[in-house]
Amino acid sequence: METHGIIFEGTGFHVRHRRKNYGLFDYQWSRDLAGIELLYQGEKFGELCSAESIYADLCEYKLPTSVVHVASLTLGVIIQCFTAGEPYDDRIIRIGATLCKHGFQRFAHFDGPSAS
Repeated sequence: METHGIIFEGTGFHVRHRRKNYGLFDYQWSRDLAGIELLYQGEKFGELCSAESIYADLCEYKLPTSVVHVASLTLGVIIQCFTAGEPYDDRIIRIGATLCKHGFQRFAHFDGPSAS
């Protein structure tokens, strides 16, 4: 087992940090379909209202800082690719590149059915 990485599960994922999994991070359309809600363990922690307006707050969960950064970058890429209609395989490649670009290459290991 890798000490760090991303484990995909359906549309969501877990972040593995020091062999401990944090998640499930996921997203869903808001009830009015005007935005995308960001979820942690099924609870809303933020919302993407437009390309210029995002709100997110994971403070209450007391997650390690690296987990918050990796989850935010990963969700950002997933939502950006989803709204642009990009193929799923491209999302995985972009997540890896984005994590490496921001110094989180140790998390660029992927597991789960969606990572193949």
